[in-house]
Amino acid sequence: MLRSLSGLTTRGRCLLAAGIAAAVCAVVLNERDLLRVAVFTVALPLVVAVFIAASRVRIGAARRMLPDRVSAGSASEVELALWRNGKLPGGEVLLEDGVPYALGARPRFVVERLPHGRVVALRYPIQPMLRGIQQVGPLRATLTDPFGLCEFDRELIGHTRLVVVPRVVTLWGLPSGAGIGAGDDGSVRLHAGQGEADVIVRHYRQGDDLRKVHWRSTARRDEIMVRVEERPWRGGTTVLLDHRATAHHGTGPAASLEWAVSFAASVCVHVRKAGHRVRLVSEHGKVLADTPGYEGEGSNNTADNVILDALAALQPAHQRDLTTGHDPAEGQELIAILGTVSNEAVNELARFRPRGIRSLAVLLDTPAFASGVSVPEKRAAATEESAALLRAAGWGVVIADPATPMPQVWTELCRTGAGRGALIGGPL
Repeated sequence: MLRSLSGLTTRGRCLLAAGIAAAVCAVVLNERDLLRVAVFTVALPLVVAVFIAASRVRIGAARRMLPDRVSAGSASEVELALWRNGKLPGGEVLLEDGVPYALGARPRFVVERLPHGRVVALRYPIQPMLRGIQQVGPLRATLTDPFGLCEFDRELIGHTRLVVVPRVVTLWGLPSGAGIGAGDDGSVRLHAGQGEADVIVRHYRQGDDLRKVHWRSTARRDEIMVRVEERPWRGGTTVLLDHRATAHHGTGPAASLEWAVSFAASVCVHVRKAGHRVRLVSEHGKVLADTPGYEGEGSNNTADNVILDALAALQPAHQRDLTTGHDPAEGQELIAILGTVSNEAVNELARFRPRGIRSLAVLLDTPAFASGVSVPEKRAAATEESAALLRAAGWGVVIADPATPMPQVWTELCRTGAGRGALIGGPL
């Protein structure tokens, strides 16, 4: 009874107080008619409170995310289904779904008459701007009687998981010699004859330059084969992402860390679609994801989701400097996406890389992300010095700022890694 009385609204409490006052006056004045009115006035909110407390358990709800994983910046929807069981009539229902601040304002719905035996469908949009694992909920309902005398709060649904993956940008091209995938995955070495060097060929892919078709191998295998003129990437590709908090600047979607995560996701998906095995590692060599090359539409989505989910859940690390103590790529081709790094970290990273293995780096001009103003002539001296050290060690380096589109950064990186400025392949 006490729990039921706690649900009385201001109107219900005033009516109860008025009934008690009328009962006292009826006793003092010896007015039986007034006493009957007082009893009715007191009983009405009490009966309603007990009724609402007993009938509120008959309301059910379900939540569904459309879809349950979405890219940062893309629109999504949440679908709510509300129904009432039992034969007791229901009053007004106020719904409020718990939505994190990153997903927008909390939606509210008012259902005046909840029909019996029929589901009421409600929808509201969300547009997450930041990647992460978000929890939508709980869905709380406030039930009131038709007279507005009593109301009760109830949690109908708990939390529902929403995965907000980083934004993936379409990239074009690959560094020259990177077209056959991870070593022996699909590559064929043919002996061209006495006095002629061996030729490495692979199957033709859409977008390949027809001038690279190896006609002798094509005639022998009865399918189009193309030449790989430079040493292929062996053992796949490793993408190193520097996600230290001290290495990045800026906040929100415009932060340098979010740019680096989005670029890492784009590179991993693009390179994997080209047939490469992709390893995604952190700045201290921890493996975040390890996926095979593209093998078909179904496997493509599954492996991409592994990479994107790992990046969605990635939180800034607290290491002060980049320290590996070994080659983070383990002999593979390396694409490093770095924030602000010290000269000691650059020297260590370059020292453990074997000679003759392709090493590429994207250095972020992180102060530009904090200010929002990009002036190439005023880049941080530490960024330019790190780039110079890596270039001296034989790395291909591109400096990125918030004003440079990601496809342009990738194109410049491909040209840097090709050595002769050649790009092979079209949009993947």
